[in-house]
Amino acid sequence: MTPTPPLFLLLLGLIGAHATTAAVDVRTAAAMAAGLCKTRPTDIVFIIDSSRSVRPSEFEQVKVFLAKVIEGLDVGPNATRVGVVNYASRVKNEVSLKTHRTKAGLIKAVTKIEPLSTGTMTGLAIQFALNVAFSEGEGARIKSPDISKVAIIVTDGRPQDNVKDVAQRARDAGIEIFAIGVGRVDMSTLKQMASDPLDDHVDYVESYSVIEKLTKKFQEAFCVSDLCATGDHDCEQVCISSPGSYKCACKDGFTLMDDGRSCSACSNSATDVVFLIDGSKSVRPENFELVKKWINQIVDKLDVSDSKAHVGLVQYSSSVRQEFPLGRYNNKKDLKDAVKRMAYMERGTMTGQALRYLTDNSFGPGQGARPGVTKVGIVFTDGRSQDYIGDAAKKAKEHGFKMYAVGVGNAVEDELKEIASEPTAEHYFYTADFRAMTQIAKKLQINICQEEDPCECDSLVKFQKKVEDALQALTKKYILYFG
Repeated sequence: MTPTPPLFLLLLGLIGAHATTAAVDVRTAAAMAAGLCKTRPTDIVFIIDSSRSVRPSEFEQVKVFLAKVIEGLDVGPNATRVGVVNYASRVKNEVSLKTHRTKAGLIKAVTKIEPLSTGTMTGLAIQFALNVAFSEGEGARIKSPDISKVAIIVTDGRPQDNVKDVAQRARDAGIEIFAIGVGRVDMSTLKQMASDPLDDHVDYVESYSVIEKLTKKFQEAFCVSDLCATGDHDCEQVCISSPGSYKCACKDGFTLMDDGRSCSACSNSATDVVFLIDGSKSVRPENFELVKKWINQIVDKLDVSDSKAHVGLVQYSSSVRQEFPLGRYNNKKDLKDAVKRMAYMERGTMTGQALRYLTDNSFGPGQGARPGVTKVGIVFTDGRSQDYIGDAAKKAKEHGFKMYAVGVGNAVEDELKEIASEPTAEHYFYTADFRAMTQIAKKLQINICQEEDPCECDSLVKFQKKVEDALQALTKKYILYFG
């Protein structure tokens, strides 16, 4: 009988796992390091081959592998439950799903498992897992869309019984099967056992000495990041976590838009929005594609329709080109498709000329602008203007246009501030990197509240005055009549 290694040796093995899992996806690794990695509620049963072809030292390496995977799980009665089935010519339920509710208890139980050292009845082991290990009596939870059931089979040989039919029954019962083969394993039987897609569920290693390299795969498979905590979400205001997902909400006084991400303080107001986009040579084609994605991020936040937000697009470099006027597209799909089709101009950076075009043309009735509707200009540039912008920037604001200025890279912040409306801090944005523009899209708020109609207000005052006069007349008559 091979002596059982003490617990501290397995824990040393766990520490070594960090070196072998350095290639784990950066996001997953960051989430794990920050304690933000949770495992969705799962019942996991390891089915491990301890037939005579598995040497005692190799079986110890299998146990180290199990312990490393367990270390990456969120173990608990309401999170992940773990069981272990040991098999050779016979099957032994070493750890049931109901036995251990902590990682320490599970790892200690794994250290005590001994090899059975006889034949290889893999089909019998799968049948046992289906009938016993995954039963409610052994701690498995009632079948539910919220609870995954997973079997991880580790074997190094050809089964001495049929696995195809019993594996199919297990899969039909909702058990996801991963098949790990070692050394001279029969690959065709691994494929018969594993769930689809096979590329994700079948693994092979040359020997038990390198089986620990699969640890990272199962850490990734079972780690579900808190996407709200890691920042991997696009909610404008409030992110609400759920296992492996999230949903967005808004602060009090704001309404969640149709895109499910953006919030609006005044969702019923009509707005004319024109993007003025720098297409100069310094932007470069790959970054221009990022700019188009950024425009569509902002479009997603608008309530685009015939009666609400209208959007126009103008590109400039050494000259100015209108891509499409206000009101041409009255739904988000057509509008975003038109943005994607915008061709890159290249050449110079005549921002002043572009601002004059915006002021004199883009917001004119002939270009689809609506009278009495708030006008918003969003200017994007990546460099210093080659002409004077002061007069045109001033004129735009004098016309009452709400101006946003967004700069990237070599954009001059003093020019951006000159373009932006007051308060400048809410209307001007700068980042050094095009890839960070998505963050600007999240921050840029176009919350235009419908101003009170002065005509309606005057009518109300006049009506109130008539009522007061009528009451005074009635009062006088009443006094005279009874006086």
